[in-house]
Amino acid sequence: METLSVKTSRHVEFVEITALVRRWVGQQHSASGVVTVYVPHTTAGIMINENADPDVIRDLTMRLDKIIPHDDGYHHAEGNAAAHIKATMVGSSVQIIVEQGQLALGTWQGIFFAEFDGPRRRKVQLQLIGTV
Repeated sequence: METLSVKTSRHVEFVEITALVRRWVGQQHSASGVVTVYVPHTTAGIMINENADPDVIRDLTMRLDKIIPHDDGYHHAEGNAAAHIKATMVGSSVQIIVEQGQLALGTWQGIFFAEFDGPRRRKVQLQLIGTV
């Protein structure tokens, strides 16, 4: 298992971590398997989406903020209920197939850490189950 550190600079931010995951998987010398990418935080998530056009992430951020506004009469005392809701919708883990030591992502796919209560320093945990 490996723990990556991700530093965010905005309240809501998507940070592409594909290269970090790809590099770590390549160092594991596994021919095939599955890598799990997991975020151990309740106000952050992980997702796979398009990484070629930054407007996709801008549109996603805009829509999530419209659906789940930051201040909407929530009862959670810490003031970050919207972050908890967004993190639940995005999810806390993804699994990616590894073939011949490489991530089997589609042409336009990237792995994104989703920050909903930043800026912060966060953890992303990686675990590969595979064969040599």
